[in-house]
Amino acid sequence: MKAFQIKIELIDSEPLIWRRVVIPADVTFRRLHDTIQFSMGWRDYHLYEFEFPQEKLRITNDEESYEVFKFYSAKYKSKKPTRKEDPHGIIARIIETTVRQPQTVKIDNYLEKYKTLEYIYDFGDYWRHKIELEKTIEDYEFGYPIILAGAGACPPEDVGGFGGYKEFLEAWNDLKHPEHESMRQWGESQHYREFDIDFRNDLLKTCLKIKKVK
Repeated sequence: MKAFQIKIELIDSEPLIWRRVVIPADVTFRRLHDTIQFSMGWRDYHLYEFEFPQEKLRITNDEESYEVFKFYSAKYKSKKPTRKEDPHGIIARIIETTVRQPQTVKIDNYLEKYKTLEYIYDFGDYWRHKIELEKTIEDYEFGYPIILAGAGACPPEDVGGFGGYKEFLEAWNDLKHPEHESMRQWGESQHYREFDIDFRNDLLKTCLKIKKVK
């Protein structure tokens, strides 16, 4: 089957946290999200999105945003909101960017067209990921993604962005730090661990296996 070799980078991480992954091409953005989550080490607790400003398109699991867009785009399908209906232009801004659900859109055309995508996970901590298409594989034999290489531990969920992650690591790594024990306990409760390619690939195979395309 056709597949894509992609590189996932956590933007602004230092040293860089990254994974090189092969993913079947005929999958949706929901499956790409799942692949990023399992490969990086996130726990899928939060909202996420893929944005394509060139096409005024937002692909997200944010159901509220999707329902609001669907309501107003249907209401104003054949007309624009009047100044009285939309005095501050809020409705116009809502309907100018199409919102779609990730399980309804496949990745192939977008990856091949743009080569590089941005994926945002957790609108609070705001983890930005660069997804880069490195090459296309025509004879991929597995019905699930595989990690080829990578480096760096994924930050714990809800750590507070890179600032919080820096403070976490200081306490985690320093036995004499006053918060070392409490941070160790919290980190372990968040399943914080070093990157283990075999463990991650077992998860991908177990959780994301799909039927082969003959």
